Amino acid sequence: MNGHREVTYRLDSCSGSQVRRRSDIISGPDREAAGPSVPRIARLMALAIRFEGLLQEKTIEDYAELARLWRVTRARITQIMKLLQLAPDLQEQILFLPPLKGLNERSLRPIATRIDWAEQRCMFQQMIGRLHGSRGSVLKGATADPNAGAAL
Repeated sequence: MNGHREVTYRLDSCSGSQVRRRSDIISGPDREAAGPSVPRIARLMALAIRFEGLLQEKTIEDYAELARLWRVTRARITQIMKLLQLAPDLQEQILFLPPLKGLNERSLRPIATRIDWAEQRCMFQQMIGRLHGSRGSVLKGATADPNAGAAL
């Protein structure tokens, strides 16, 4: 052997000391699980959950870094992350709901601004009822009355 080694570098033109690609951060089975049959709102909810984990792990520094990485505005990242202000059971329902026309991040904004989870649940149930017709009441754990079950 003559001691020569071939080394190949890939340079990314983005500025910053540490350049990360989306595929470096979101990879593996999570990435392949989101196929065309998963509603967009469910994918956004899953992204918000994943982004929160990356922020807590300090893999990502802040929303601005997420915005640069995903090539969207910081405002858009904020909109997506506000989905995490929904009650946990609503987040779960969003992840597993079938596609419903009209159920999107924008339609959930007024619900996410409510602090009271019972009020969120009531508003969500009403919205699903409007979007899905009378079948909206079959959603698991959701009730039209925020005080239902309080007497138990």
